[in-house]
Amino acid sequence: MNISSADFVISAVKPAGYPPPEFPEIAFAGRSNVGKSSLINTLVNRKSLVKTSRTPGRTQLINFFLINKAISFVDLPGYGYAKVPEAVRKTWGPMIETYLSTRDCLRGVVVLMDLRRDPGAEEVNLLDWLQLHQVPAVPVLTKADKFTRIKQQLRRQLIAEALGMAPEGLVLFSAKSRLGKDAVWGRIEELCQYGK
Repeated sequence: MNISSADFVISAVKPAGYPPPEFPEIAFAGRSNVGKSSLINTLVNRKSLVKTSRTPGRTQLINFFLINKAISFVDLPGYGYAKVPEAVRKTWGPMIETYLSTRDCLRGVVVLMDLRRDPGAEEVNLLDWLQLHQVPAVPVLTKADKFTRIKQQLRRQLIAEALGMAPEGLVLFSAKSRLGKDAVWGRIEELCQYGK
């Protein structure tokens, strides 16, 4: 995918604040600090379209970006970070579920998981919820550069077994080496075409 433009559109917490549903949307979901911002920035060849932070739990809004004036990327708040105040954490679940269940132009969700960690209940529940609601998921294993190629495959196999899916369905990704960038884009383009 050649990127001609990538622009921040708006942040929102509820449907009234969402932009008009003019473009196919791809949402990005995952645990805090899993690398959502780095993945989006890598996909659009920008260093800081999405602000990255060393502090987990910084994204507390739903952020909309317009790519090539044709596809909307939606950065959802990260989940599972204990140091975020309980009151804030409790609003995230309903905010994310409302977005996922009401957005007609949503074509799929890129679900990010850290290759170094076994999937937890949050990842399993999210993937189950998406399947139940017939929202296509693109599972991506981030931080692949932390392992050798052989260890990457072993970890992918273990995570696939834990999730009950084929290893080939999990995309290995590294923001540093750009491994998996084309594969993720391929899946996104398929979903956007399919939804037309």
